[in-house]
Amino acid sequence: MTDYKTLIDAETWAFIERTNSYYPPDTIDYTIAQQREIYDLMCREFFAGYPQGVAVETSAIATRTREIPIRICRSARQAAVTVLYFHGGGFIFGGLNSHDDVCAELCDRTGYEVISVDYRLAPEHLHPSAFDDVMSAFEWAGIARSHPILLCGDSAGGNLAAAVSHATRGHAKRPIGQVLIYPGLGGDRSKGSYLRHAEAPMLTMRDLEFYKNIRTGGRDGTGDITQSPLADADFANLPPTVLITAQCDPLSSDGEAYRDRIVAAGGRAYWFEEPGLVHGYLRARHTVGRARASFTRIVDAVAALGQGAWLW
Repeated sequence: MTDYKTLIDAETWAFIERTNSYYPPDTIDYTIAQQREIYDLMCREFFAGYPQGVAVETSAIATRTREIPIRICRSARQAAVTVLYFHGGGFIFGGLNSHDDVCAELCDRTGYEVISVDYRLAPEHLHPSAFDDVMSAFEWAGIARSHPILLCGDSAGGNLAAAVSHATRGHAKRPIGQVLIYPGLGGDRSKGSYLRHAEAPMLTMRDLEFYKNIRTGGRDGTGDITQSPLADADFANLPPTVLITAQCDPLSSDGEAYRDRIVAAGGRAYWFEEPGLVHGYLRARHTVGRARASFTRIVDAVAALGQGAWLW
């Protein structure tokens, strides 16, 4: 058994306890509607506001079948890079409000335009609905913005960002980089962190199985790289990639495996596992020293990749 009392410091335990007070570990036993209500309340409680000087606009991307809501963050500096941000939430939760402050702070600290995408959620919209929406968003951004596009996402959003990178390698305009924050990439659940941290605080294997089954409607998606990017047989020509994972998280090994596959194919990828942190620690970036340092690493990675630099 992993000794989390040793691995996790007091600040992080306080964050875990605060999160559990809004979002109890047994929340997956509730109805989807109840789970969303609980999740939305938690997001509101952790909302940190917008940095001064960041302008926020809500809009939508028109596709042939629907409109995809987006929220655009701009700063006075307006560097010529657009970050497409895909939020986490197990493919079931989240939207324009759930990661609003994270996107605004990324905008403020990099000077880049940050656009969050409100992709469709399961179970009302099963896979590949979310993937189709983020692909549509990328294609729209490629036309609507003359400058480079960088992908960023956390958890489920990290999965979607990687899937877009794999799907767009043959496009005339491709992502210039991707920053994946504790992503679930479809790794081998029989080893590594999936075993070591199967009962981790904030995310367990039971949670992961629940989210996977809801996302797919229980269908077997073996080999579907739009669902599990690690299932791809070809890792060549992917954009420069930075993966940042939490040590106390069953998904951590996905970051390592994805890094190894890109490097083996001749690409550039860097993986950093944050010691003693847990899944969802972005919400702790103002209260936990380790999370604050990690968010700075994320900001620096986004800034560097946007400039075409490779610092690792």
